[in-house]
Amino acid sequence: MSARVAVITGAARGIGAGVARRLAEDGFAIAAVDLSADSCEPVVEEIRAAGGTAMGFGIDVSDEAAVAAGIDAIASRLGAPAVLVNNAGILRDNALFRMSTSDWDSVIGVHLRGAFLMTRAAQAHMTGMGWGRIITMSSVSALGNRGQANYSAAKAGLQGFTKTLAIELGKFGITANCVAPGYIDTDMLRETAERAGITLDELHAQALPNIPVGRMGTPDDIAAAVSFFARGEASFVTGQTLYVGGGPFG
Repeated sequence: MSARVAVITGAARGIGAGVARRLAEDGFAIAAVDLSADSCEPVVEEIRAAGGTAMGFGIDVSDEAAVAAGIDAIASRLGAPAVLVNNAGILRDNALFRMSTSDWDSVIGVHLRGAFLMTRAAQAHMTGMGWGRIITMSSVSALGNRGQANYSAAKAGLQGFTKTLAIELGKFGITANCVAPGYIDTDMLRETAERAGITLDELHAQALPNIPVGRMGTPDDIAAAVSFFARGEASFVTGQTLYVGGGPFG
């Protein structure tokens, strides 16, 4: 298959689905990854209907054996991964004194352990090709956010992880960068509002005064940033975090 393969975790909905659609438009063959392959079928079918190539794969990114088997399946069925987008994530928000050990471990396990396992497995193919792009979703919450000690720690950790990848893998033609979304209108944001006991409109009203561009973000905004990092022309940009939040961060 001539198209390079892009692996996107958490691709069943939201930002992941938006990234999968955009990279398919850019000419990549898409491996859409989520906990179940069936959950990826809507975005897979959408990509195929538009003339692209896509397959769904069920992988628990926090499970070492599942990741190894999943990357092997992608390589054999679709092709060697050339782009990896570490997007899979969960929220277990709570104030520190109410946060359980399970809340902490679950978030760290999916975000940090998941990115580590997926990257370790995928980079073996990239180093063999002498070309690769590793793009990991951080967040503006990496700068600190009330009720998100676990999520903020994970997202800040991913930035350090990415800088180290850039140092270690650069000589193999592999770049590693982070995209850090702000308030993006997705199901995850709706779930955040529900946990806070407010409506989505009320959450928007709270957030908008702090967003200089005056609007919520969309998955397409994040997908555009990922598209840039995935390009061949971005080969001299590595170890960076791009905040996509409608204003200055960092």
